[in-house]
Amino acid sequence: MKAPAFDYARPETLEEVHALLAEHGDDARILAGGQSLMPTLALRLSGPALLVDVNRIPGLGAIEARGDGLQIGALARHAAVLASPLVAARAPVLTRALPHVGHVAIRSRGTFGGSIALADPAAEIPACALALEAEVVLEGADGSRVVPAADFFLGLYETAREPDEVVTAVRLPSQAGRRFGFAELARRHGDFALAGIAASARLDHDDRVTELRLVCFGCADRAVLADSAAARALGRRLDAATIAEVAAGLGADVEPIPSPEADAETRLHWARVLTARVLGALPTTPEVDA
Repeated sequence: MKAPAFDYARPETLEEVHALLAEHGDDARILAGGQSLMPTLALRLSGPALLVDVNRIPGLGAIEARGDGLQIGALARHAAVLASPLVAARAPVLTRALPHVGHVAIRSRGTFGGSIALADPAAEIPACALALEAEVVLEGADGSRVVPAADFFLGLYETAREPDEVVTAVRLPSQAGRRFGFAELARRHGDFALAGIAASARLDHDDRVTELRLVCFGCADRAVLADSAAARALGRRLDAATIAEVAAGLGADVEPIPSPEADAETRLHWARVLTARVLGALPTTPEVDA
């Protein structure tokens, strides 16, 4: 199939973008990497009247240290984030997750901010954003605001972004003292996840859990922070009994959506198995220095 007819604009400033979005409203779509948008256009699953190409706007692709944390520009390509020594040192869970994002060609064009803005429930980047306590920077005609990832993802392809706003960056706080885990199940490498787990944890000097952020993706209508399941590990060592209890508790946080690939019960089972694998394989020492 061919895409429906649309107009095309390539602004060079955010002010121009805001004006176009304000003028055209829901009839406009932002084009960054286009790795999700272009297939839906070709299949006529979307039909915007205007594409607003933001690739000429300077400064949106930078990957920078921010204190002990990190800021990743919205136009940073997945390949650039994957190759960044700064990301590997300060947010290593991203370095583990990004090889699962599509294939080399997709990673060379797809953008970090685009994945955040799309909020696909089976995508790796939103799940990692939750595990890392990320904040999403939004720029609109009335100025900028920062939204915690936990408040940004609202549902199936639904976010807290207003129609005239653009995701310009993602900020990550210091991950000092944390260790990370990531795993997903997909039919083929590069396919969207049927279920996945991203985790970050802090342990005390006695190897007891002081913090655990456990995120399930590919199961529900969004990536889900499994707080009540993770709370079962607090104050305890991550031995087999604790891990089994955490995995069993996922059902209190996650309401899996059935699909042609699997019913809800099977998806929850996959998530539990992956949780056990991830927690059982957490590094024995912190990955980010305090």
